[in-house]
Amino acid sequence: MQALFYTGHERMALQQAEPQPLAPGESRVQVEATGICGSDLHAYHGHDPRRVPPMILGHEAAGRVVEGAWKGRRVTMNPLIVCGHCRYCRSGRQNLCENRSMIGMNRPGSFAESVTIADSSLIELPATLSAEVAAMTEPVATALHGIHRLERVLDRPLAESSVLVIGAGAIGLITALVLRGRGVRSLRIADLNPLRRETAERAGLEALDPFSAAPGENSVEAVFDCVGAGPTRQMAVACTRPGGAIMHLGLQDNAGVTDTRAITLKELSFLGAYTYSLEDLHAAVALLDASALGELSWVEHRSLSEGGDAFHALANGRTGAAKIILHP
Repeated sequence: MQALFYTGHERMALQQAEPQPLAPGESRVQVEATGICGSDLHAYHGHDPRRVPPMILGHEAAGRVVEGAWKGRRVTMNPLIVCGHCRYCRSGRQNLCENRSMIGMNRPGSFAESVTIADSSLIELPATLSAEVAAMTEPVATALHGIHRLERVLDRPLAESSVLVIGAGAIGLITALVLRGRGVRSLRIADLNPLRRETAERAGLEALDPFSAAPGENSVEAVFDCVGAGPTRQMAVACTRPGGAIMHLGLQDNAGVTDTRAITLKELSFLGAYTYSLEDLHAAVALLDASALGELSWVEHRSLSEGGDAFHALANGRTGAAKIILHP
C-alpha cells in the first residue's frame, strides 16, 4: 500500500509500505479521509521525541472496515488504544490510561491506504455523515473535552462569559465554533497569521491580531489557549479576570515563564486537557452529523500524494485552511 512517511526533520515522503498484520481484536480500516493534526506538524519539525522517523503519522481518520469483526461498517476511530483495566480506564478516564498506545505515534498511523486499529476504538458512522467530515471527529472531541473541563470550574455558565480563544488553527477554530453554538455571545479569536484571521472571519467569528489589538488586561472570564507557547500563556494570564479560568490545550513549547504569582493573586484556574473520552468522540460525531459547526469552507482537501506539500504549506503559514484533509 502507499503511505506518507515522516522521514526526518521537515521531510515527508510517499512510499510503499507493507500492511500491518491484524492482531486479535483488531480490524483493518480502508482510510478514505485523514486530517493533519497540529501534533503531526510538531513531529514534522522534529519537536516530538515520541514520534521517531521513519514512521507513518496520522490519527484523525474515517473510512470503511475491510477486514475484521467490523467488516463492511463505515467508521471513525479513537486513535488511543487503551488497556481497559487500569485505574484510569476503570474510572472512565481512558485518555489517561497508564498503558495506552496511539496510532501515528507508537503504532503506524492513518496517512496510508489502510490502518489497523483495535475494535474497541471503532465508532460506527451514521449513514448521513460523509467520511471527509467524519475525519474531523478527533479534533472536535478535543475541543469538547477542553470545554467540558473548563466550564466545570466557572462560577457562571460559559454562555454568560467573555471568552478569548488563542490560535485560529483547527483546535482553536473548532473550539470557537462550538462555543458559539453553545450561546457564547462575547467571543473573540486571536491569531498572528492574517490568512487564518480571514478564515475565522469568514466563519463568522470576531478575529484579532494580538500584536496590534491585544486583549485588555483582566478583560475576559475564560481563555482557551490553543497554541500553548510562552507568549500565549503570558497573554492568557494577563487578560483573564480574577476568578476566571484558562484552558491550556496547545502544546507548541514549554518555554517562557508563566506568571504563577498572577495566577495565585487573581485566583485563576489554570487547567490542561489531554485528548478526549469515548463519550467526547461520540458527541463529536453527533455534532458533525448535525452540521453544528456550520459550513466547512475552512477545510482544505488534498490527495495523499500532495501530503508533503500540505505539511510545507502549514509549516510556513502559506494557507488559510484551519484543517487539511488528505485522501489516500
